[in-house]
Amino acid sequence: MNGRAPTHTHTHTAHPAVKAFVCGSFSGTCSTLLFQPLDLVKTRLQTSQSGMQPGSSRVGMTSVLLGVVRTERLLGLWKGSSPSFVRTIPGVGIYFSSYHSLKQHFFQDSRPGAAQAVMLGGGARTVAGVVMLPITVIKTRFECGRYSYVSVSGALRSVCRSEGPAALFSGLMATLLRDVPFSGIYVMFYSQTKALLPLSPSAPVANFSCGVLAGVLASLVTQPADVVKTHVQVNPQLRTTKAVRHIYTAHGLQGFFRGAVPRCLRRTMMAAMAWTVYEQMMAHVGLKS
Repeated sequence: MNGRAPTHTHTHTAHPAVKAFVCGSFSGTCSTLLFQPLDLVKTRLQTSQSGMQPGSSRVGMTSVLLGVVRTERLLGLWKGSSPSFVRTIPGVGIYFSSYHSLKQHFFQDSRPGAAQAVMLGGGARTVAGVVMLPITVIKTRFECGRYSYVSVSGALRSVCRSEGPAALFSGLMATLLRDVPFSGIYVMFYSQTKALLPLSPSAPVANFSCGVLAGVLASLVTQPADVVKTHVQVNPQLRTTKAVRHIYTAHGLQGFFRGAVPRCLRRTMMAAMAWTVYEQMMAHVGLKS
């Protein structure tokens, strides 16, 4: 021993969970700003009323993009940014601080195995998902273009007045069915692929590539739940089981994979970026992520 104090007794006196929250919030801000247009396109694709005959030209990602730019100008692609920020900044912060606290509590020094990684990711996401659900509902409605809300607070008031506060928790089942497996699968693939890499595991390139791989796999598995969640949150009178039936009768099995490309791109890039920025910052403030 050379008598130096270990790195984690750092000059920063903030609690580790607070540091994890700050690092998570910062990484969430960067990724939301970059990838919001993909989220908007995904929501529009999932809620587009295609009463088209089978075989007629399908509404694709590019036609939705161009349509939004044509009718709502380029900035229209960032519609729903304000609820996205209100959701992502505390949401990603809550997620990473829950993740860090759970990891410290259950696995001080050991490396979590595959099943434990699923539990860790899923547990942290459950906490963040439930807390941030009202903002998620507002964000989905902003993006679908059917509601003319002006601000996040105005939208919250309007929903409480016209539909009652319960509407702010619409799609809770579908959201948890989508986010908890996504996060569990993601953390598992991410930690397992990182353990296999010959690179130094803290290299940003290693973090990012593991993140991309984990994101694609987790996105595809949870895509049907995402479509159901969007329908339930845009049409509050739909229950989860009714929404599943409605999507199936209107669009068949492929209806559950509408918006898969923009969502896969966005979720993958956002998660990979969030984890890379988070791990770099955590290393910077002297904590093991």
